[in-house]
This record gives sequence, C-alpha cells and structure tokens, in this order.
Amino acid sequence: MSTGTRTPAASAPDAPHVRGEGMPPPRAPRSFAARAGWTWVLLSSLAITVYAVTPYLTASLAALSEDGVGLASNYDGRPGFVQLAFYVHIVAGAIALIAGPFQFWRGLRTRHPRVHRWTGRTYLGAVLIAGVAGLVMAPFNSAGLVGFFGFGALAALWIATGVRAYRAIRAGDVPSHRAWMMRNFALTYAAVTLRLWIGVLLGVQALPGDFDFEAAFDNAYAAVPFLCWIPNLIVAEWLIRRRGLPSYALPE
Repeated sequence: MSTGTRTPAASAPDAPHVRGEGMPPPRAPRSFAARAGWTWVLLSSLAITVYAVTPYLTASLAALSEDGVGLASNYDGRPGFVQLAFYVHIVAGAIALIAGPFQFWRGLRTRHPRVHRWTGRTYLGAVLIAGVAGLVMAPFNSAGLVGFFGFGALAALWIATGVRAYRAIRAGDVPSHRAWMMRNFALTYAAVTLRLWIGVLLGVQALPGDFDFEAAFDNAYAAVPFLCWIPNLIVAEWLIRRRGLPSYALPE
C-alpha cells in the first residue's frame, strides 16, 4: 500500500484518467493454459460422472455385484441405511461434480450472477448431502482402516470447507469465498483423481511382467483413500496463493 499522496485528476489535466477507488481493477484475459485447465476439469468431471454413476442407476447392486462392477460387491448385502447412503452419495456427488466447474466460469459469474448463485447453492447443497452420506459409508468401505480414516477425513473436510465457503459469501467476503470454494472443489474432484491414481498404480504394478489384476487393484485401492485428495488440496492452495486469495500461512 502506497504511503504517498495521489494527485487528483482535476489538478493534472495532462495526466491519464485515474480509476476511482471503488472501481474494480480491469480483469486480465484468461490465458490459454487456464482455459485448457478448466476445460479438462469440466470434461473429466462429466466423463467420470457418466462412467462411475450410470451403472448404479441402471441395475441393482446384486446384479452389478455378479458382473464385478465397481463397488457393488462391497455394498450388496449391507444394511439398508448403508445402501441408501451409498446411492445418496453417488447421486449428490455427481450433481456436485457436474455443477462445480461452472462455479469457476468467469463469464457465468459476471454476465449471469443469479445463475451463478443458484448453481452455487445447488453445488453446496449436494456437497453437504454427499458428505454426510460419505461419513455414514466410511466404516463400511472396502479399504479397511486406511479407507475409514482417508475417506472419513475427506467427507469431513468436504463438509467443513463447503460450510466455510457459504459463510464467507453470506458475510460478503468474496476473496475468502473463492478460496474456500477452490479448496472444496479440490475435494469434490477426488472422484476423478481417485480413478486416475488407480490407473497409474495399476500401470506401475504391471511393469514387472507378472500381473494379478485383483491383487494389483487391491494394492492400488489401499493407497487412494488419502492419495485421491491430499495432492488436490496442495494444488488448490498453490493456486489460491498465486491468485492472491486468503491462504493458510505455515507456522514459522
């Protein structure tokens, strides 16, 4: 913040126009990398939604379990409230995954603020519902204690960051709202990075030659309860700092 005095525009007729204090600074156009990154996030979110959610909406858990589809075998035969939480989680999570990228679409925020607000409410509502369902599911996951703590922490942080984002915008603190939304969507995007990490870990295990898919998948799935979201939060915090938004300061 400058400590000098600013010369009024009226006293300097040859000076360029001085932007008023209440006017926002001009926005720089988004770079190609930023546009490409947003497009990747949108398309990958849509792809995972179709790939991971559609099967559970077209067949029963028992039928999918017989075909070895996804997590059906783990939740088939579970108590009714666990199965209900599973379906609520995947449906609400899919809504959040689809709506999330549009919260970061600058054109929607500036040209259609009402649509942005309602999309945000839908997104945060879906996060809250899916997060609570995730907490119910955590003790019944197929990755044991690692999954309980990893997926349980993910669900708890998902809810907490969503609440912080909502409180910030209700208080009119837009920079903090943007920062908390970035952290929150980083956790939402764990649905995508979980599948990507499983693919990477399966590929690494296939390199030696002898490859047992089921054993390799179990090894990979045991690693992803934390791996699917911690790197996402690190990247989000880096982007938050880069954009000058409120960030966490590491203790000295």
